Order: sequence, then C-alpha cells, then structure tokens
Amino acid sequence: MGTELETPVWPAIEDDEAEAVLARFPAAGRIEGLRWHSPRPFSAATLVDTTRGSFLLKRHDRHVRSVSGLAQEHAFAAHLAAAGVSVPEVMLAEDGATAIAVGEGTYELHRRAAGADLYRDRPSWTPFLLPGHAHAAGVALARLNQASHGFDAPARTVQPLVASFTILPATDPLAAAEAYVAARPALAAFLADRPWRRQLASLFAASVSGLAPRLAAHRPLWTHNDWHPSNLLWAPDGTVETVFDFGLADRTCAVHDLATAIERTAIAWLELGKNAAIADPEAALSLIAGYATIRPLDPAEIETMLRLLPLVHLEFALSEVAYFAGVLGDHVAATQAWDQYAIGHAEWFLSASGQDFLARIALGARG
Repeated sequence: MGTELETPVWPAIEDDEAEAVLARFPAAGRIEGLRWHSPRPFSAATLVDTTRGSFLLKRHDRHVRSVSGLAQEHAFAAHLAAAGVSVPEVMLAEDGATAIAVGEGTYELHRRAAGADLYRDRPSWTPFLLPGHAHAAGVALARLNQASHGFDAPARTVQPLVASFTILPATDPLAAAEAYVAARPALAAFLADRPWRRQLASLFAASVSGLAPRLAAHRPLWTHNDWHPSNLLWAPDGTVETVFDFGLADRTCAVHDLATAIERTAIAWLELGKNAAIADPEAALSLIAGYATIRPLDPAEIETMLRLLPLVHLEFALSEVAYFAGVLGDHVAATQAWDQYAIGHAEWFLSASGQDFLARIALGARG
C-alpha cells in the first residue's frame, strides 16, 4: 500500500527447503539451484532450476492457504487450460494432490510457463508499460471469461486473501457486510471500536443504489479477480501469452472481473494524496476496447460495470484487513488496509477526479 520497500514477512525459500519439497513432486527432477525470489508480500516464491526444467515453487502460511484451499483455484486453472487458456502447469505431488503441507507451510509447484515476465518487479496498482498492453490485457481477460463458462464450482470457502462477492450483490449490502465481518473474528475484533457501519453505509448510499438488481441479471462466473500486468506473461508482439496467479479467483461475474482490471491498472493508487492526476481513462478505455473485441458489451453491462467500479475492491480489501489483523497481528498494516484501501479508494471515486474518471470512461465506452 506504499512505495517504500518493506522487509518480507515470509522468509525466502532456501535450497534445503526447496530440495525437500521437490522430492515430493515426482516429475520435478533434481534441484540444480534457485534463480530468483519473488518480492510479493503474501507468500514466498522462487524460481527453481532442476534436471527437468524450471519451476515456480510457492510457499503459503497454513493459515492463509490449505491444501484444499489451493485445490479450489487449481481446479479453476485446469478448467481454463482445457478450454484453451495458457496457464502454468500445476505439478502433482506423490499422492496426486496439487499441493502439500509441510509444518507451517503449504506448497504448490508450477512448471515455468511461456512468455516474458515483463512486470515481475513492479507492484500492483502501477500502470501498463505500453498502451498496447492495456488492449491486449482486455482481449485476454475476455477470452478467460469465455473459457470460464462451464466451471460450476461453488464459491470458495472462507479464507484470507480471496476476492469474494457477497456484499454488493445483496439487496441489503450493509447486512451482507455485517455477515461478512461476523464470519471473520479477527476482522470483527479490529473493527469493533471503529464506526465502520456508518462509513460503509455512507459509501453504499453514494455508490450502490440500484446495483443489486443489475448484478442479479449477470450470470455467476468464476473469475480471476486480480487482473494486473504482473500476473500476465507477454509475447514478443505485445499480446498476453500466459495468465497466472489465481489466488484471488472466486465466483463473481464477468463485469466484476472487468471492473477489477480497471481498478487494478488504470489508477495509480500509490500516488493517492500525493498527485491529483492519478487516473488514466485512456488505459481503461483501451482495456475495455480490447475486451469488447472478444466479448462485446451492451449498454446495460457498461452501466453496471461503472456502478460497480467504485466498490469492486471492497471484499478483497476487507480480506486484507482480516489477514493483517488475524494472521500477522499487524495493527498498523490492518489500519492502512482499512483507511487507505477499503475506504480511501472508495472515497476517491466520490471526489471530483474520481467522478471525472467515471464520466470519461462512460463517454468513451458508450461512444
């Protein structure tokens, strides 16, 4: 949520650890060395070279992901692969599972996929390097949404760091928010001395009037929910070659995925409060235009997406608060996630800059 480098919460995967884990994956081969460690904050990951190729090994704390929790997202990725979407191959452990538990960690192993990782050292909420990348990302997202049809698994079980979709589709979003908080004791404890109901009620009154019946018209769909350029691998011609990181995937709907993609890529949130010009409507419109080449959007879908956009981040932001407050016991980070992310992003959309951004997208997308 900031621009300063932070000491990683989760220690880097070391050689002995990687060797012991890879021994549980028969097709992985013998380890030759670790080449790169991911800077991402919610887990530890490294590229491993072996006698049988290059793999990404990822370790989650067991309180963040269980073997069964990872199996839910791996099943979705497998469905997409069968439908023609390029995703990293998930390696099978000795018992046939797609993940293993060792001590306090849960591990998954992916074969390195095709494409250049152009954005691997760039944080979320930073823009596309090239205008064409926004269009290409829209094309790839629409193809993924099309390929998702037929995957009819229920929504994911309650766990940290998932972009669920229960509050905004509800006819009473405040009651749904209360149910969401009650199901997460660490989040409830963190919010206990805050006027969070009043804050959310104010945002709902300003942004989600009439949204529930609109969303009811959209077919439920498993979606990626974390569509930013560092979760994409790129071909030399600037198109998307591979999609990865399904950690936030859940059952939402296609316009939720598109709104999330815009929220993740077209607004420089790390500059919020420092720079008035943080939004890039042209990037958003390029992404929408690319999306529409594969899955054309009718006026009702565009309107629903625009109404959803100011609060599309809400449930993942709440899950971050729960993660920091519960898994890490980090009150400072939980406060940042609540004040700056959950509330701050939504309030920006109510500002003159935010309203102008929405108006320019509406004009361009409709016209």
